[in-house]
Amino acid sequence: MGLRNAYLSMIRAMPGGWDAMAAALGMSKAGLENRVYERKEQRMHVETALAMQALSGTRRLAEAIAQESGGVFVPLPEIATSGREELFDKQQELLSELGDLFGRFREFTVDGELDARESVRLQRLTDEVHRGLQEFMAIALQLYKRHHIAGEDGR
Repeated sequence: MGLRNAYLSMIRAMPGGWDAMAAALGMSKAGLENRVYERKEQRMHVETALAMQALSGTRRLAEAIAQESGGVFVPLPEIATSGREELFDKQQELLSELGDLFGRFREFTVDGELDARESVRLQRLTDEVHRGLQEFMAIALQLYKRHHIAGEDGR
């Protein structure tokens, strides 16, 4: 995606586009354009980019940074009140995704190699498994992590 594309995407996602985003950030449209396109020795500050992400209601900045870092952005799930049931559901979903990944791997490698399409498909499935694992752990930690009690020494 790239950072500039993330900025442009967040601006497009903002109702009112460039003018509305610039006004919400307290700058002129020209000032915002200078930062996005790095004109007149101006650059986008991290705080401004984070504000753009919040104003646009997207996760484009986080996704772009993760991608440029060789990773994938995994948003943490919000926990419903029926947390243990949600954890069990997530566990079953994760096991299913793992089974799908291994089944596809077996299917794709029966000829002794992976073509480009097969590699892309396996990478997508792997990314889904990683997301599922992160979501599972986020739910599990929120449900079962011991919380510090005032006066407790932490042992």
